[in-house]
Amino acid sequence: MADSLSDTCSVTANIANGDDDHKDLIVVAAKHGYALADRNTGELSYIRKVWDEQEDPEKPHRMRFNDGAVDSHGRFWAGSMNDPKVQKPTNEGVLFRLDPDLQLHRMVEGVSIPNGIGWNPRDDTMYFTDSPTAKIFAFDFDASTGTISNRRVHYDVGEPMEPDGFAIDEEGCIWSAIYGGGKIIRISPEGKLIGEISFPTRNITCPTFVGTELFVTTAKDDVNDERFPESVRYGGRVYRIDVGVRGKPRNEFRFQK
Repeated sequence: MADSLSDTCSVTANIANGDDDHKDLIVVAAKHGYALADRNTGELSYIRKVWDEQEDPEKPHRMRFNDGAVDSHGRFWAGSMNDPKVQKPTNEGVLFRLDPDLQLHRMVEGVSIPNGIGWNPRDDTMYFTDSPTAKIFAFDFDASTGTISNRRVHYDVGEPMEPDGFAIDEEGCIWSAIYGGGKIIRISPEGKLIGEISFPTRNITCPTFVGTELFVTTAKDDVNDERFPESVRYGGRVYRIDVGVRGKPRNEFRFQK
């Protein structure tokens, strides 16, 4: 695997039907849109840019992708936001859906900081996090068409903490990283808090399943306080916890060449 990529990337997915021409490639949500990345060289080749430079020449510069996931039919969903290196986040972001034939769809508008995206085991509900709202939203999901409807609040974390990335287990529960809260919470399919894992650092960013273990990333912290007296020391690390339940398998992008 290459040490680095030739452009900023936020989320990746394997290609399900990779032939000899694509065996060393993954699909990524990069700075300007969706791209193929070579595992060996780190070079990116855009397959679908998402911003119209003629409509707004500055938009490709001030936007980037943040998080994403692939659904059961191989469609790659990814959320965009203002690039913090350029400006503070507004609600200019969009949740996009890229189909295997490379058709692009704008699924949710007015997004600020898109994070966890996933689907329940029955594949009829999609969950989506917009972190500054402190909420995880649920949508009715039609797997055959990729359409969503009936947006509603599934769980409200409550400010000032923010839900960040999440993982879904085989029982349909969400394991959500709580940025600023120093914990992972487990949320039932009914939207109830049913479990919690505490960490010695404040900024928890994303969990992912490997078997029954959760691997949890955290961000560096600059300040300790009464709640997290050693947050600086323990921030910016990856933690591993066996939670006794397996995660849902990750889907792969079904690239139609």
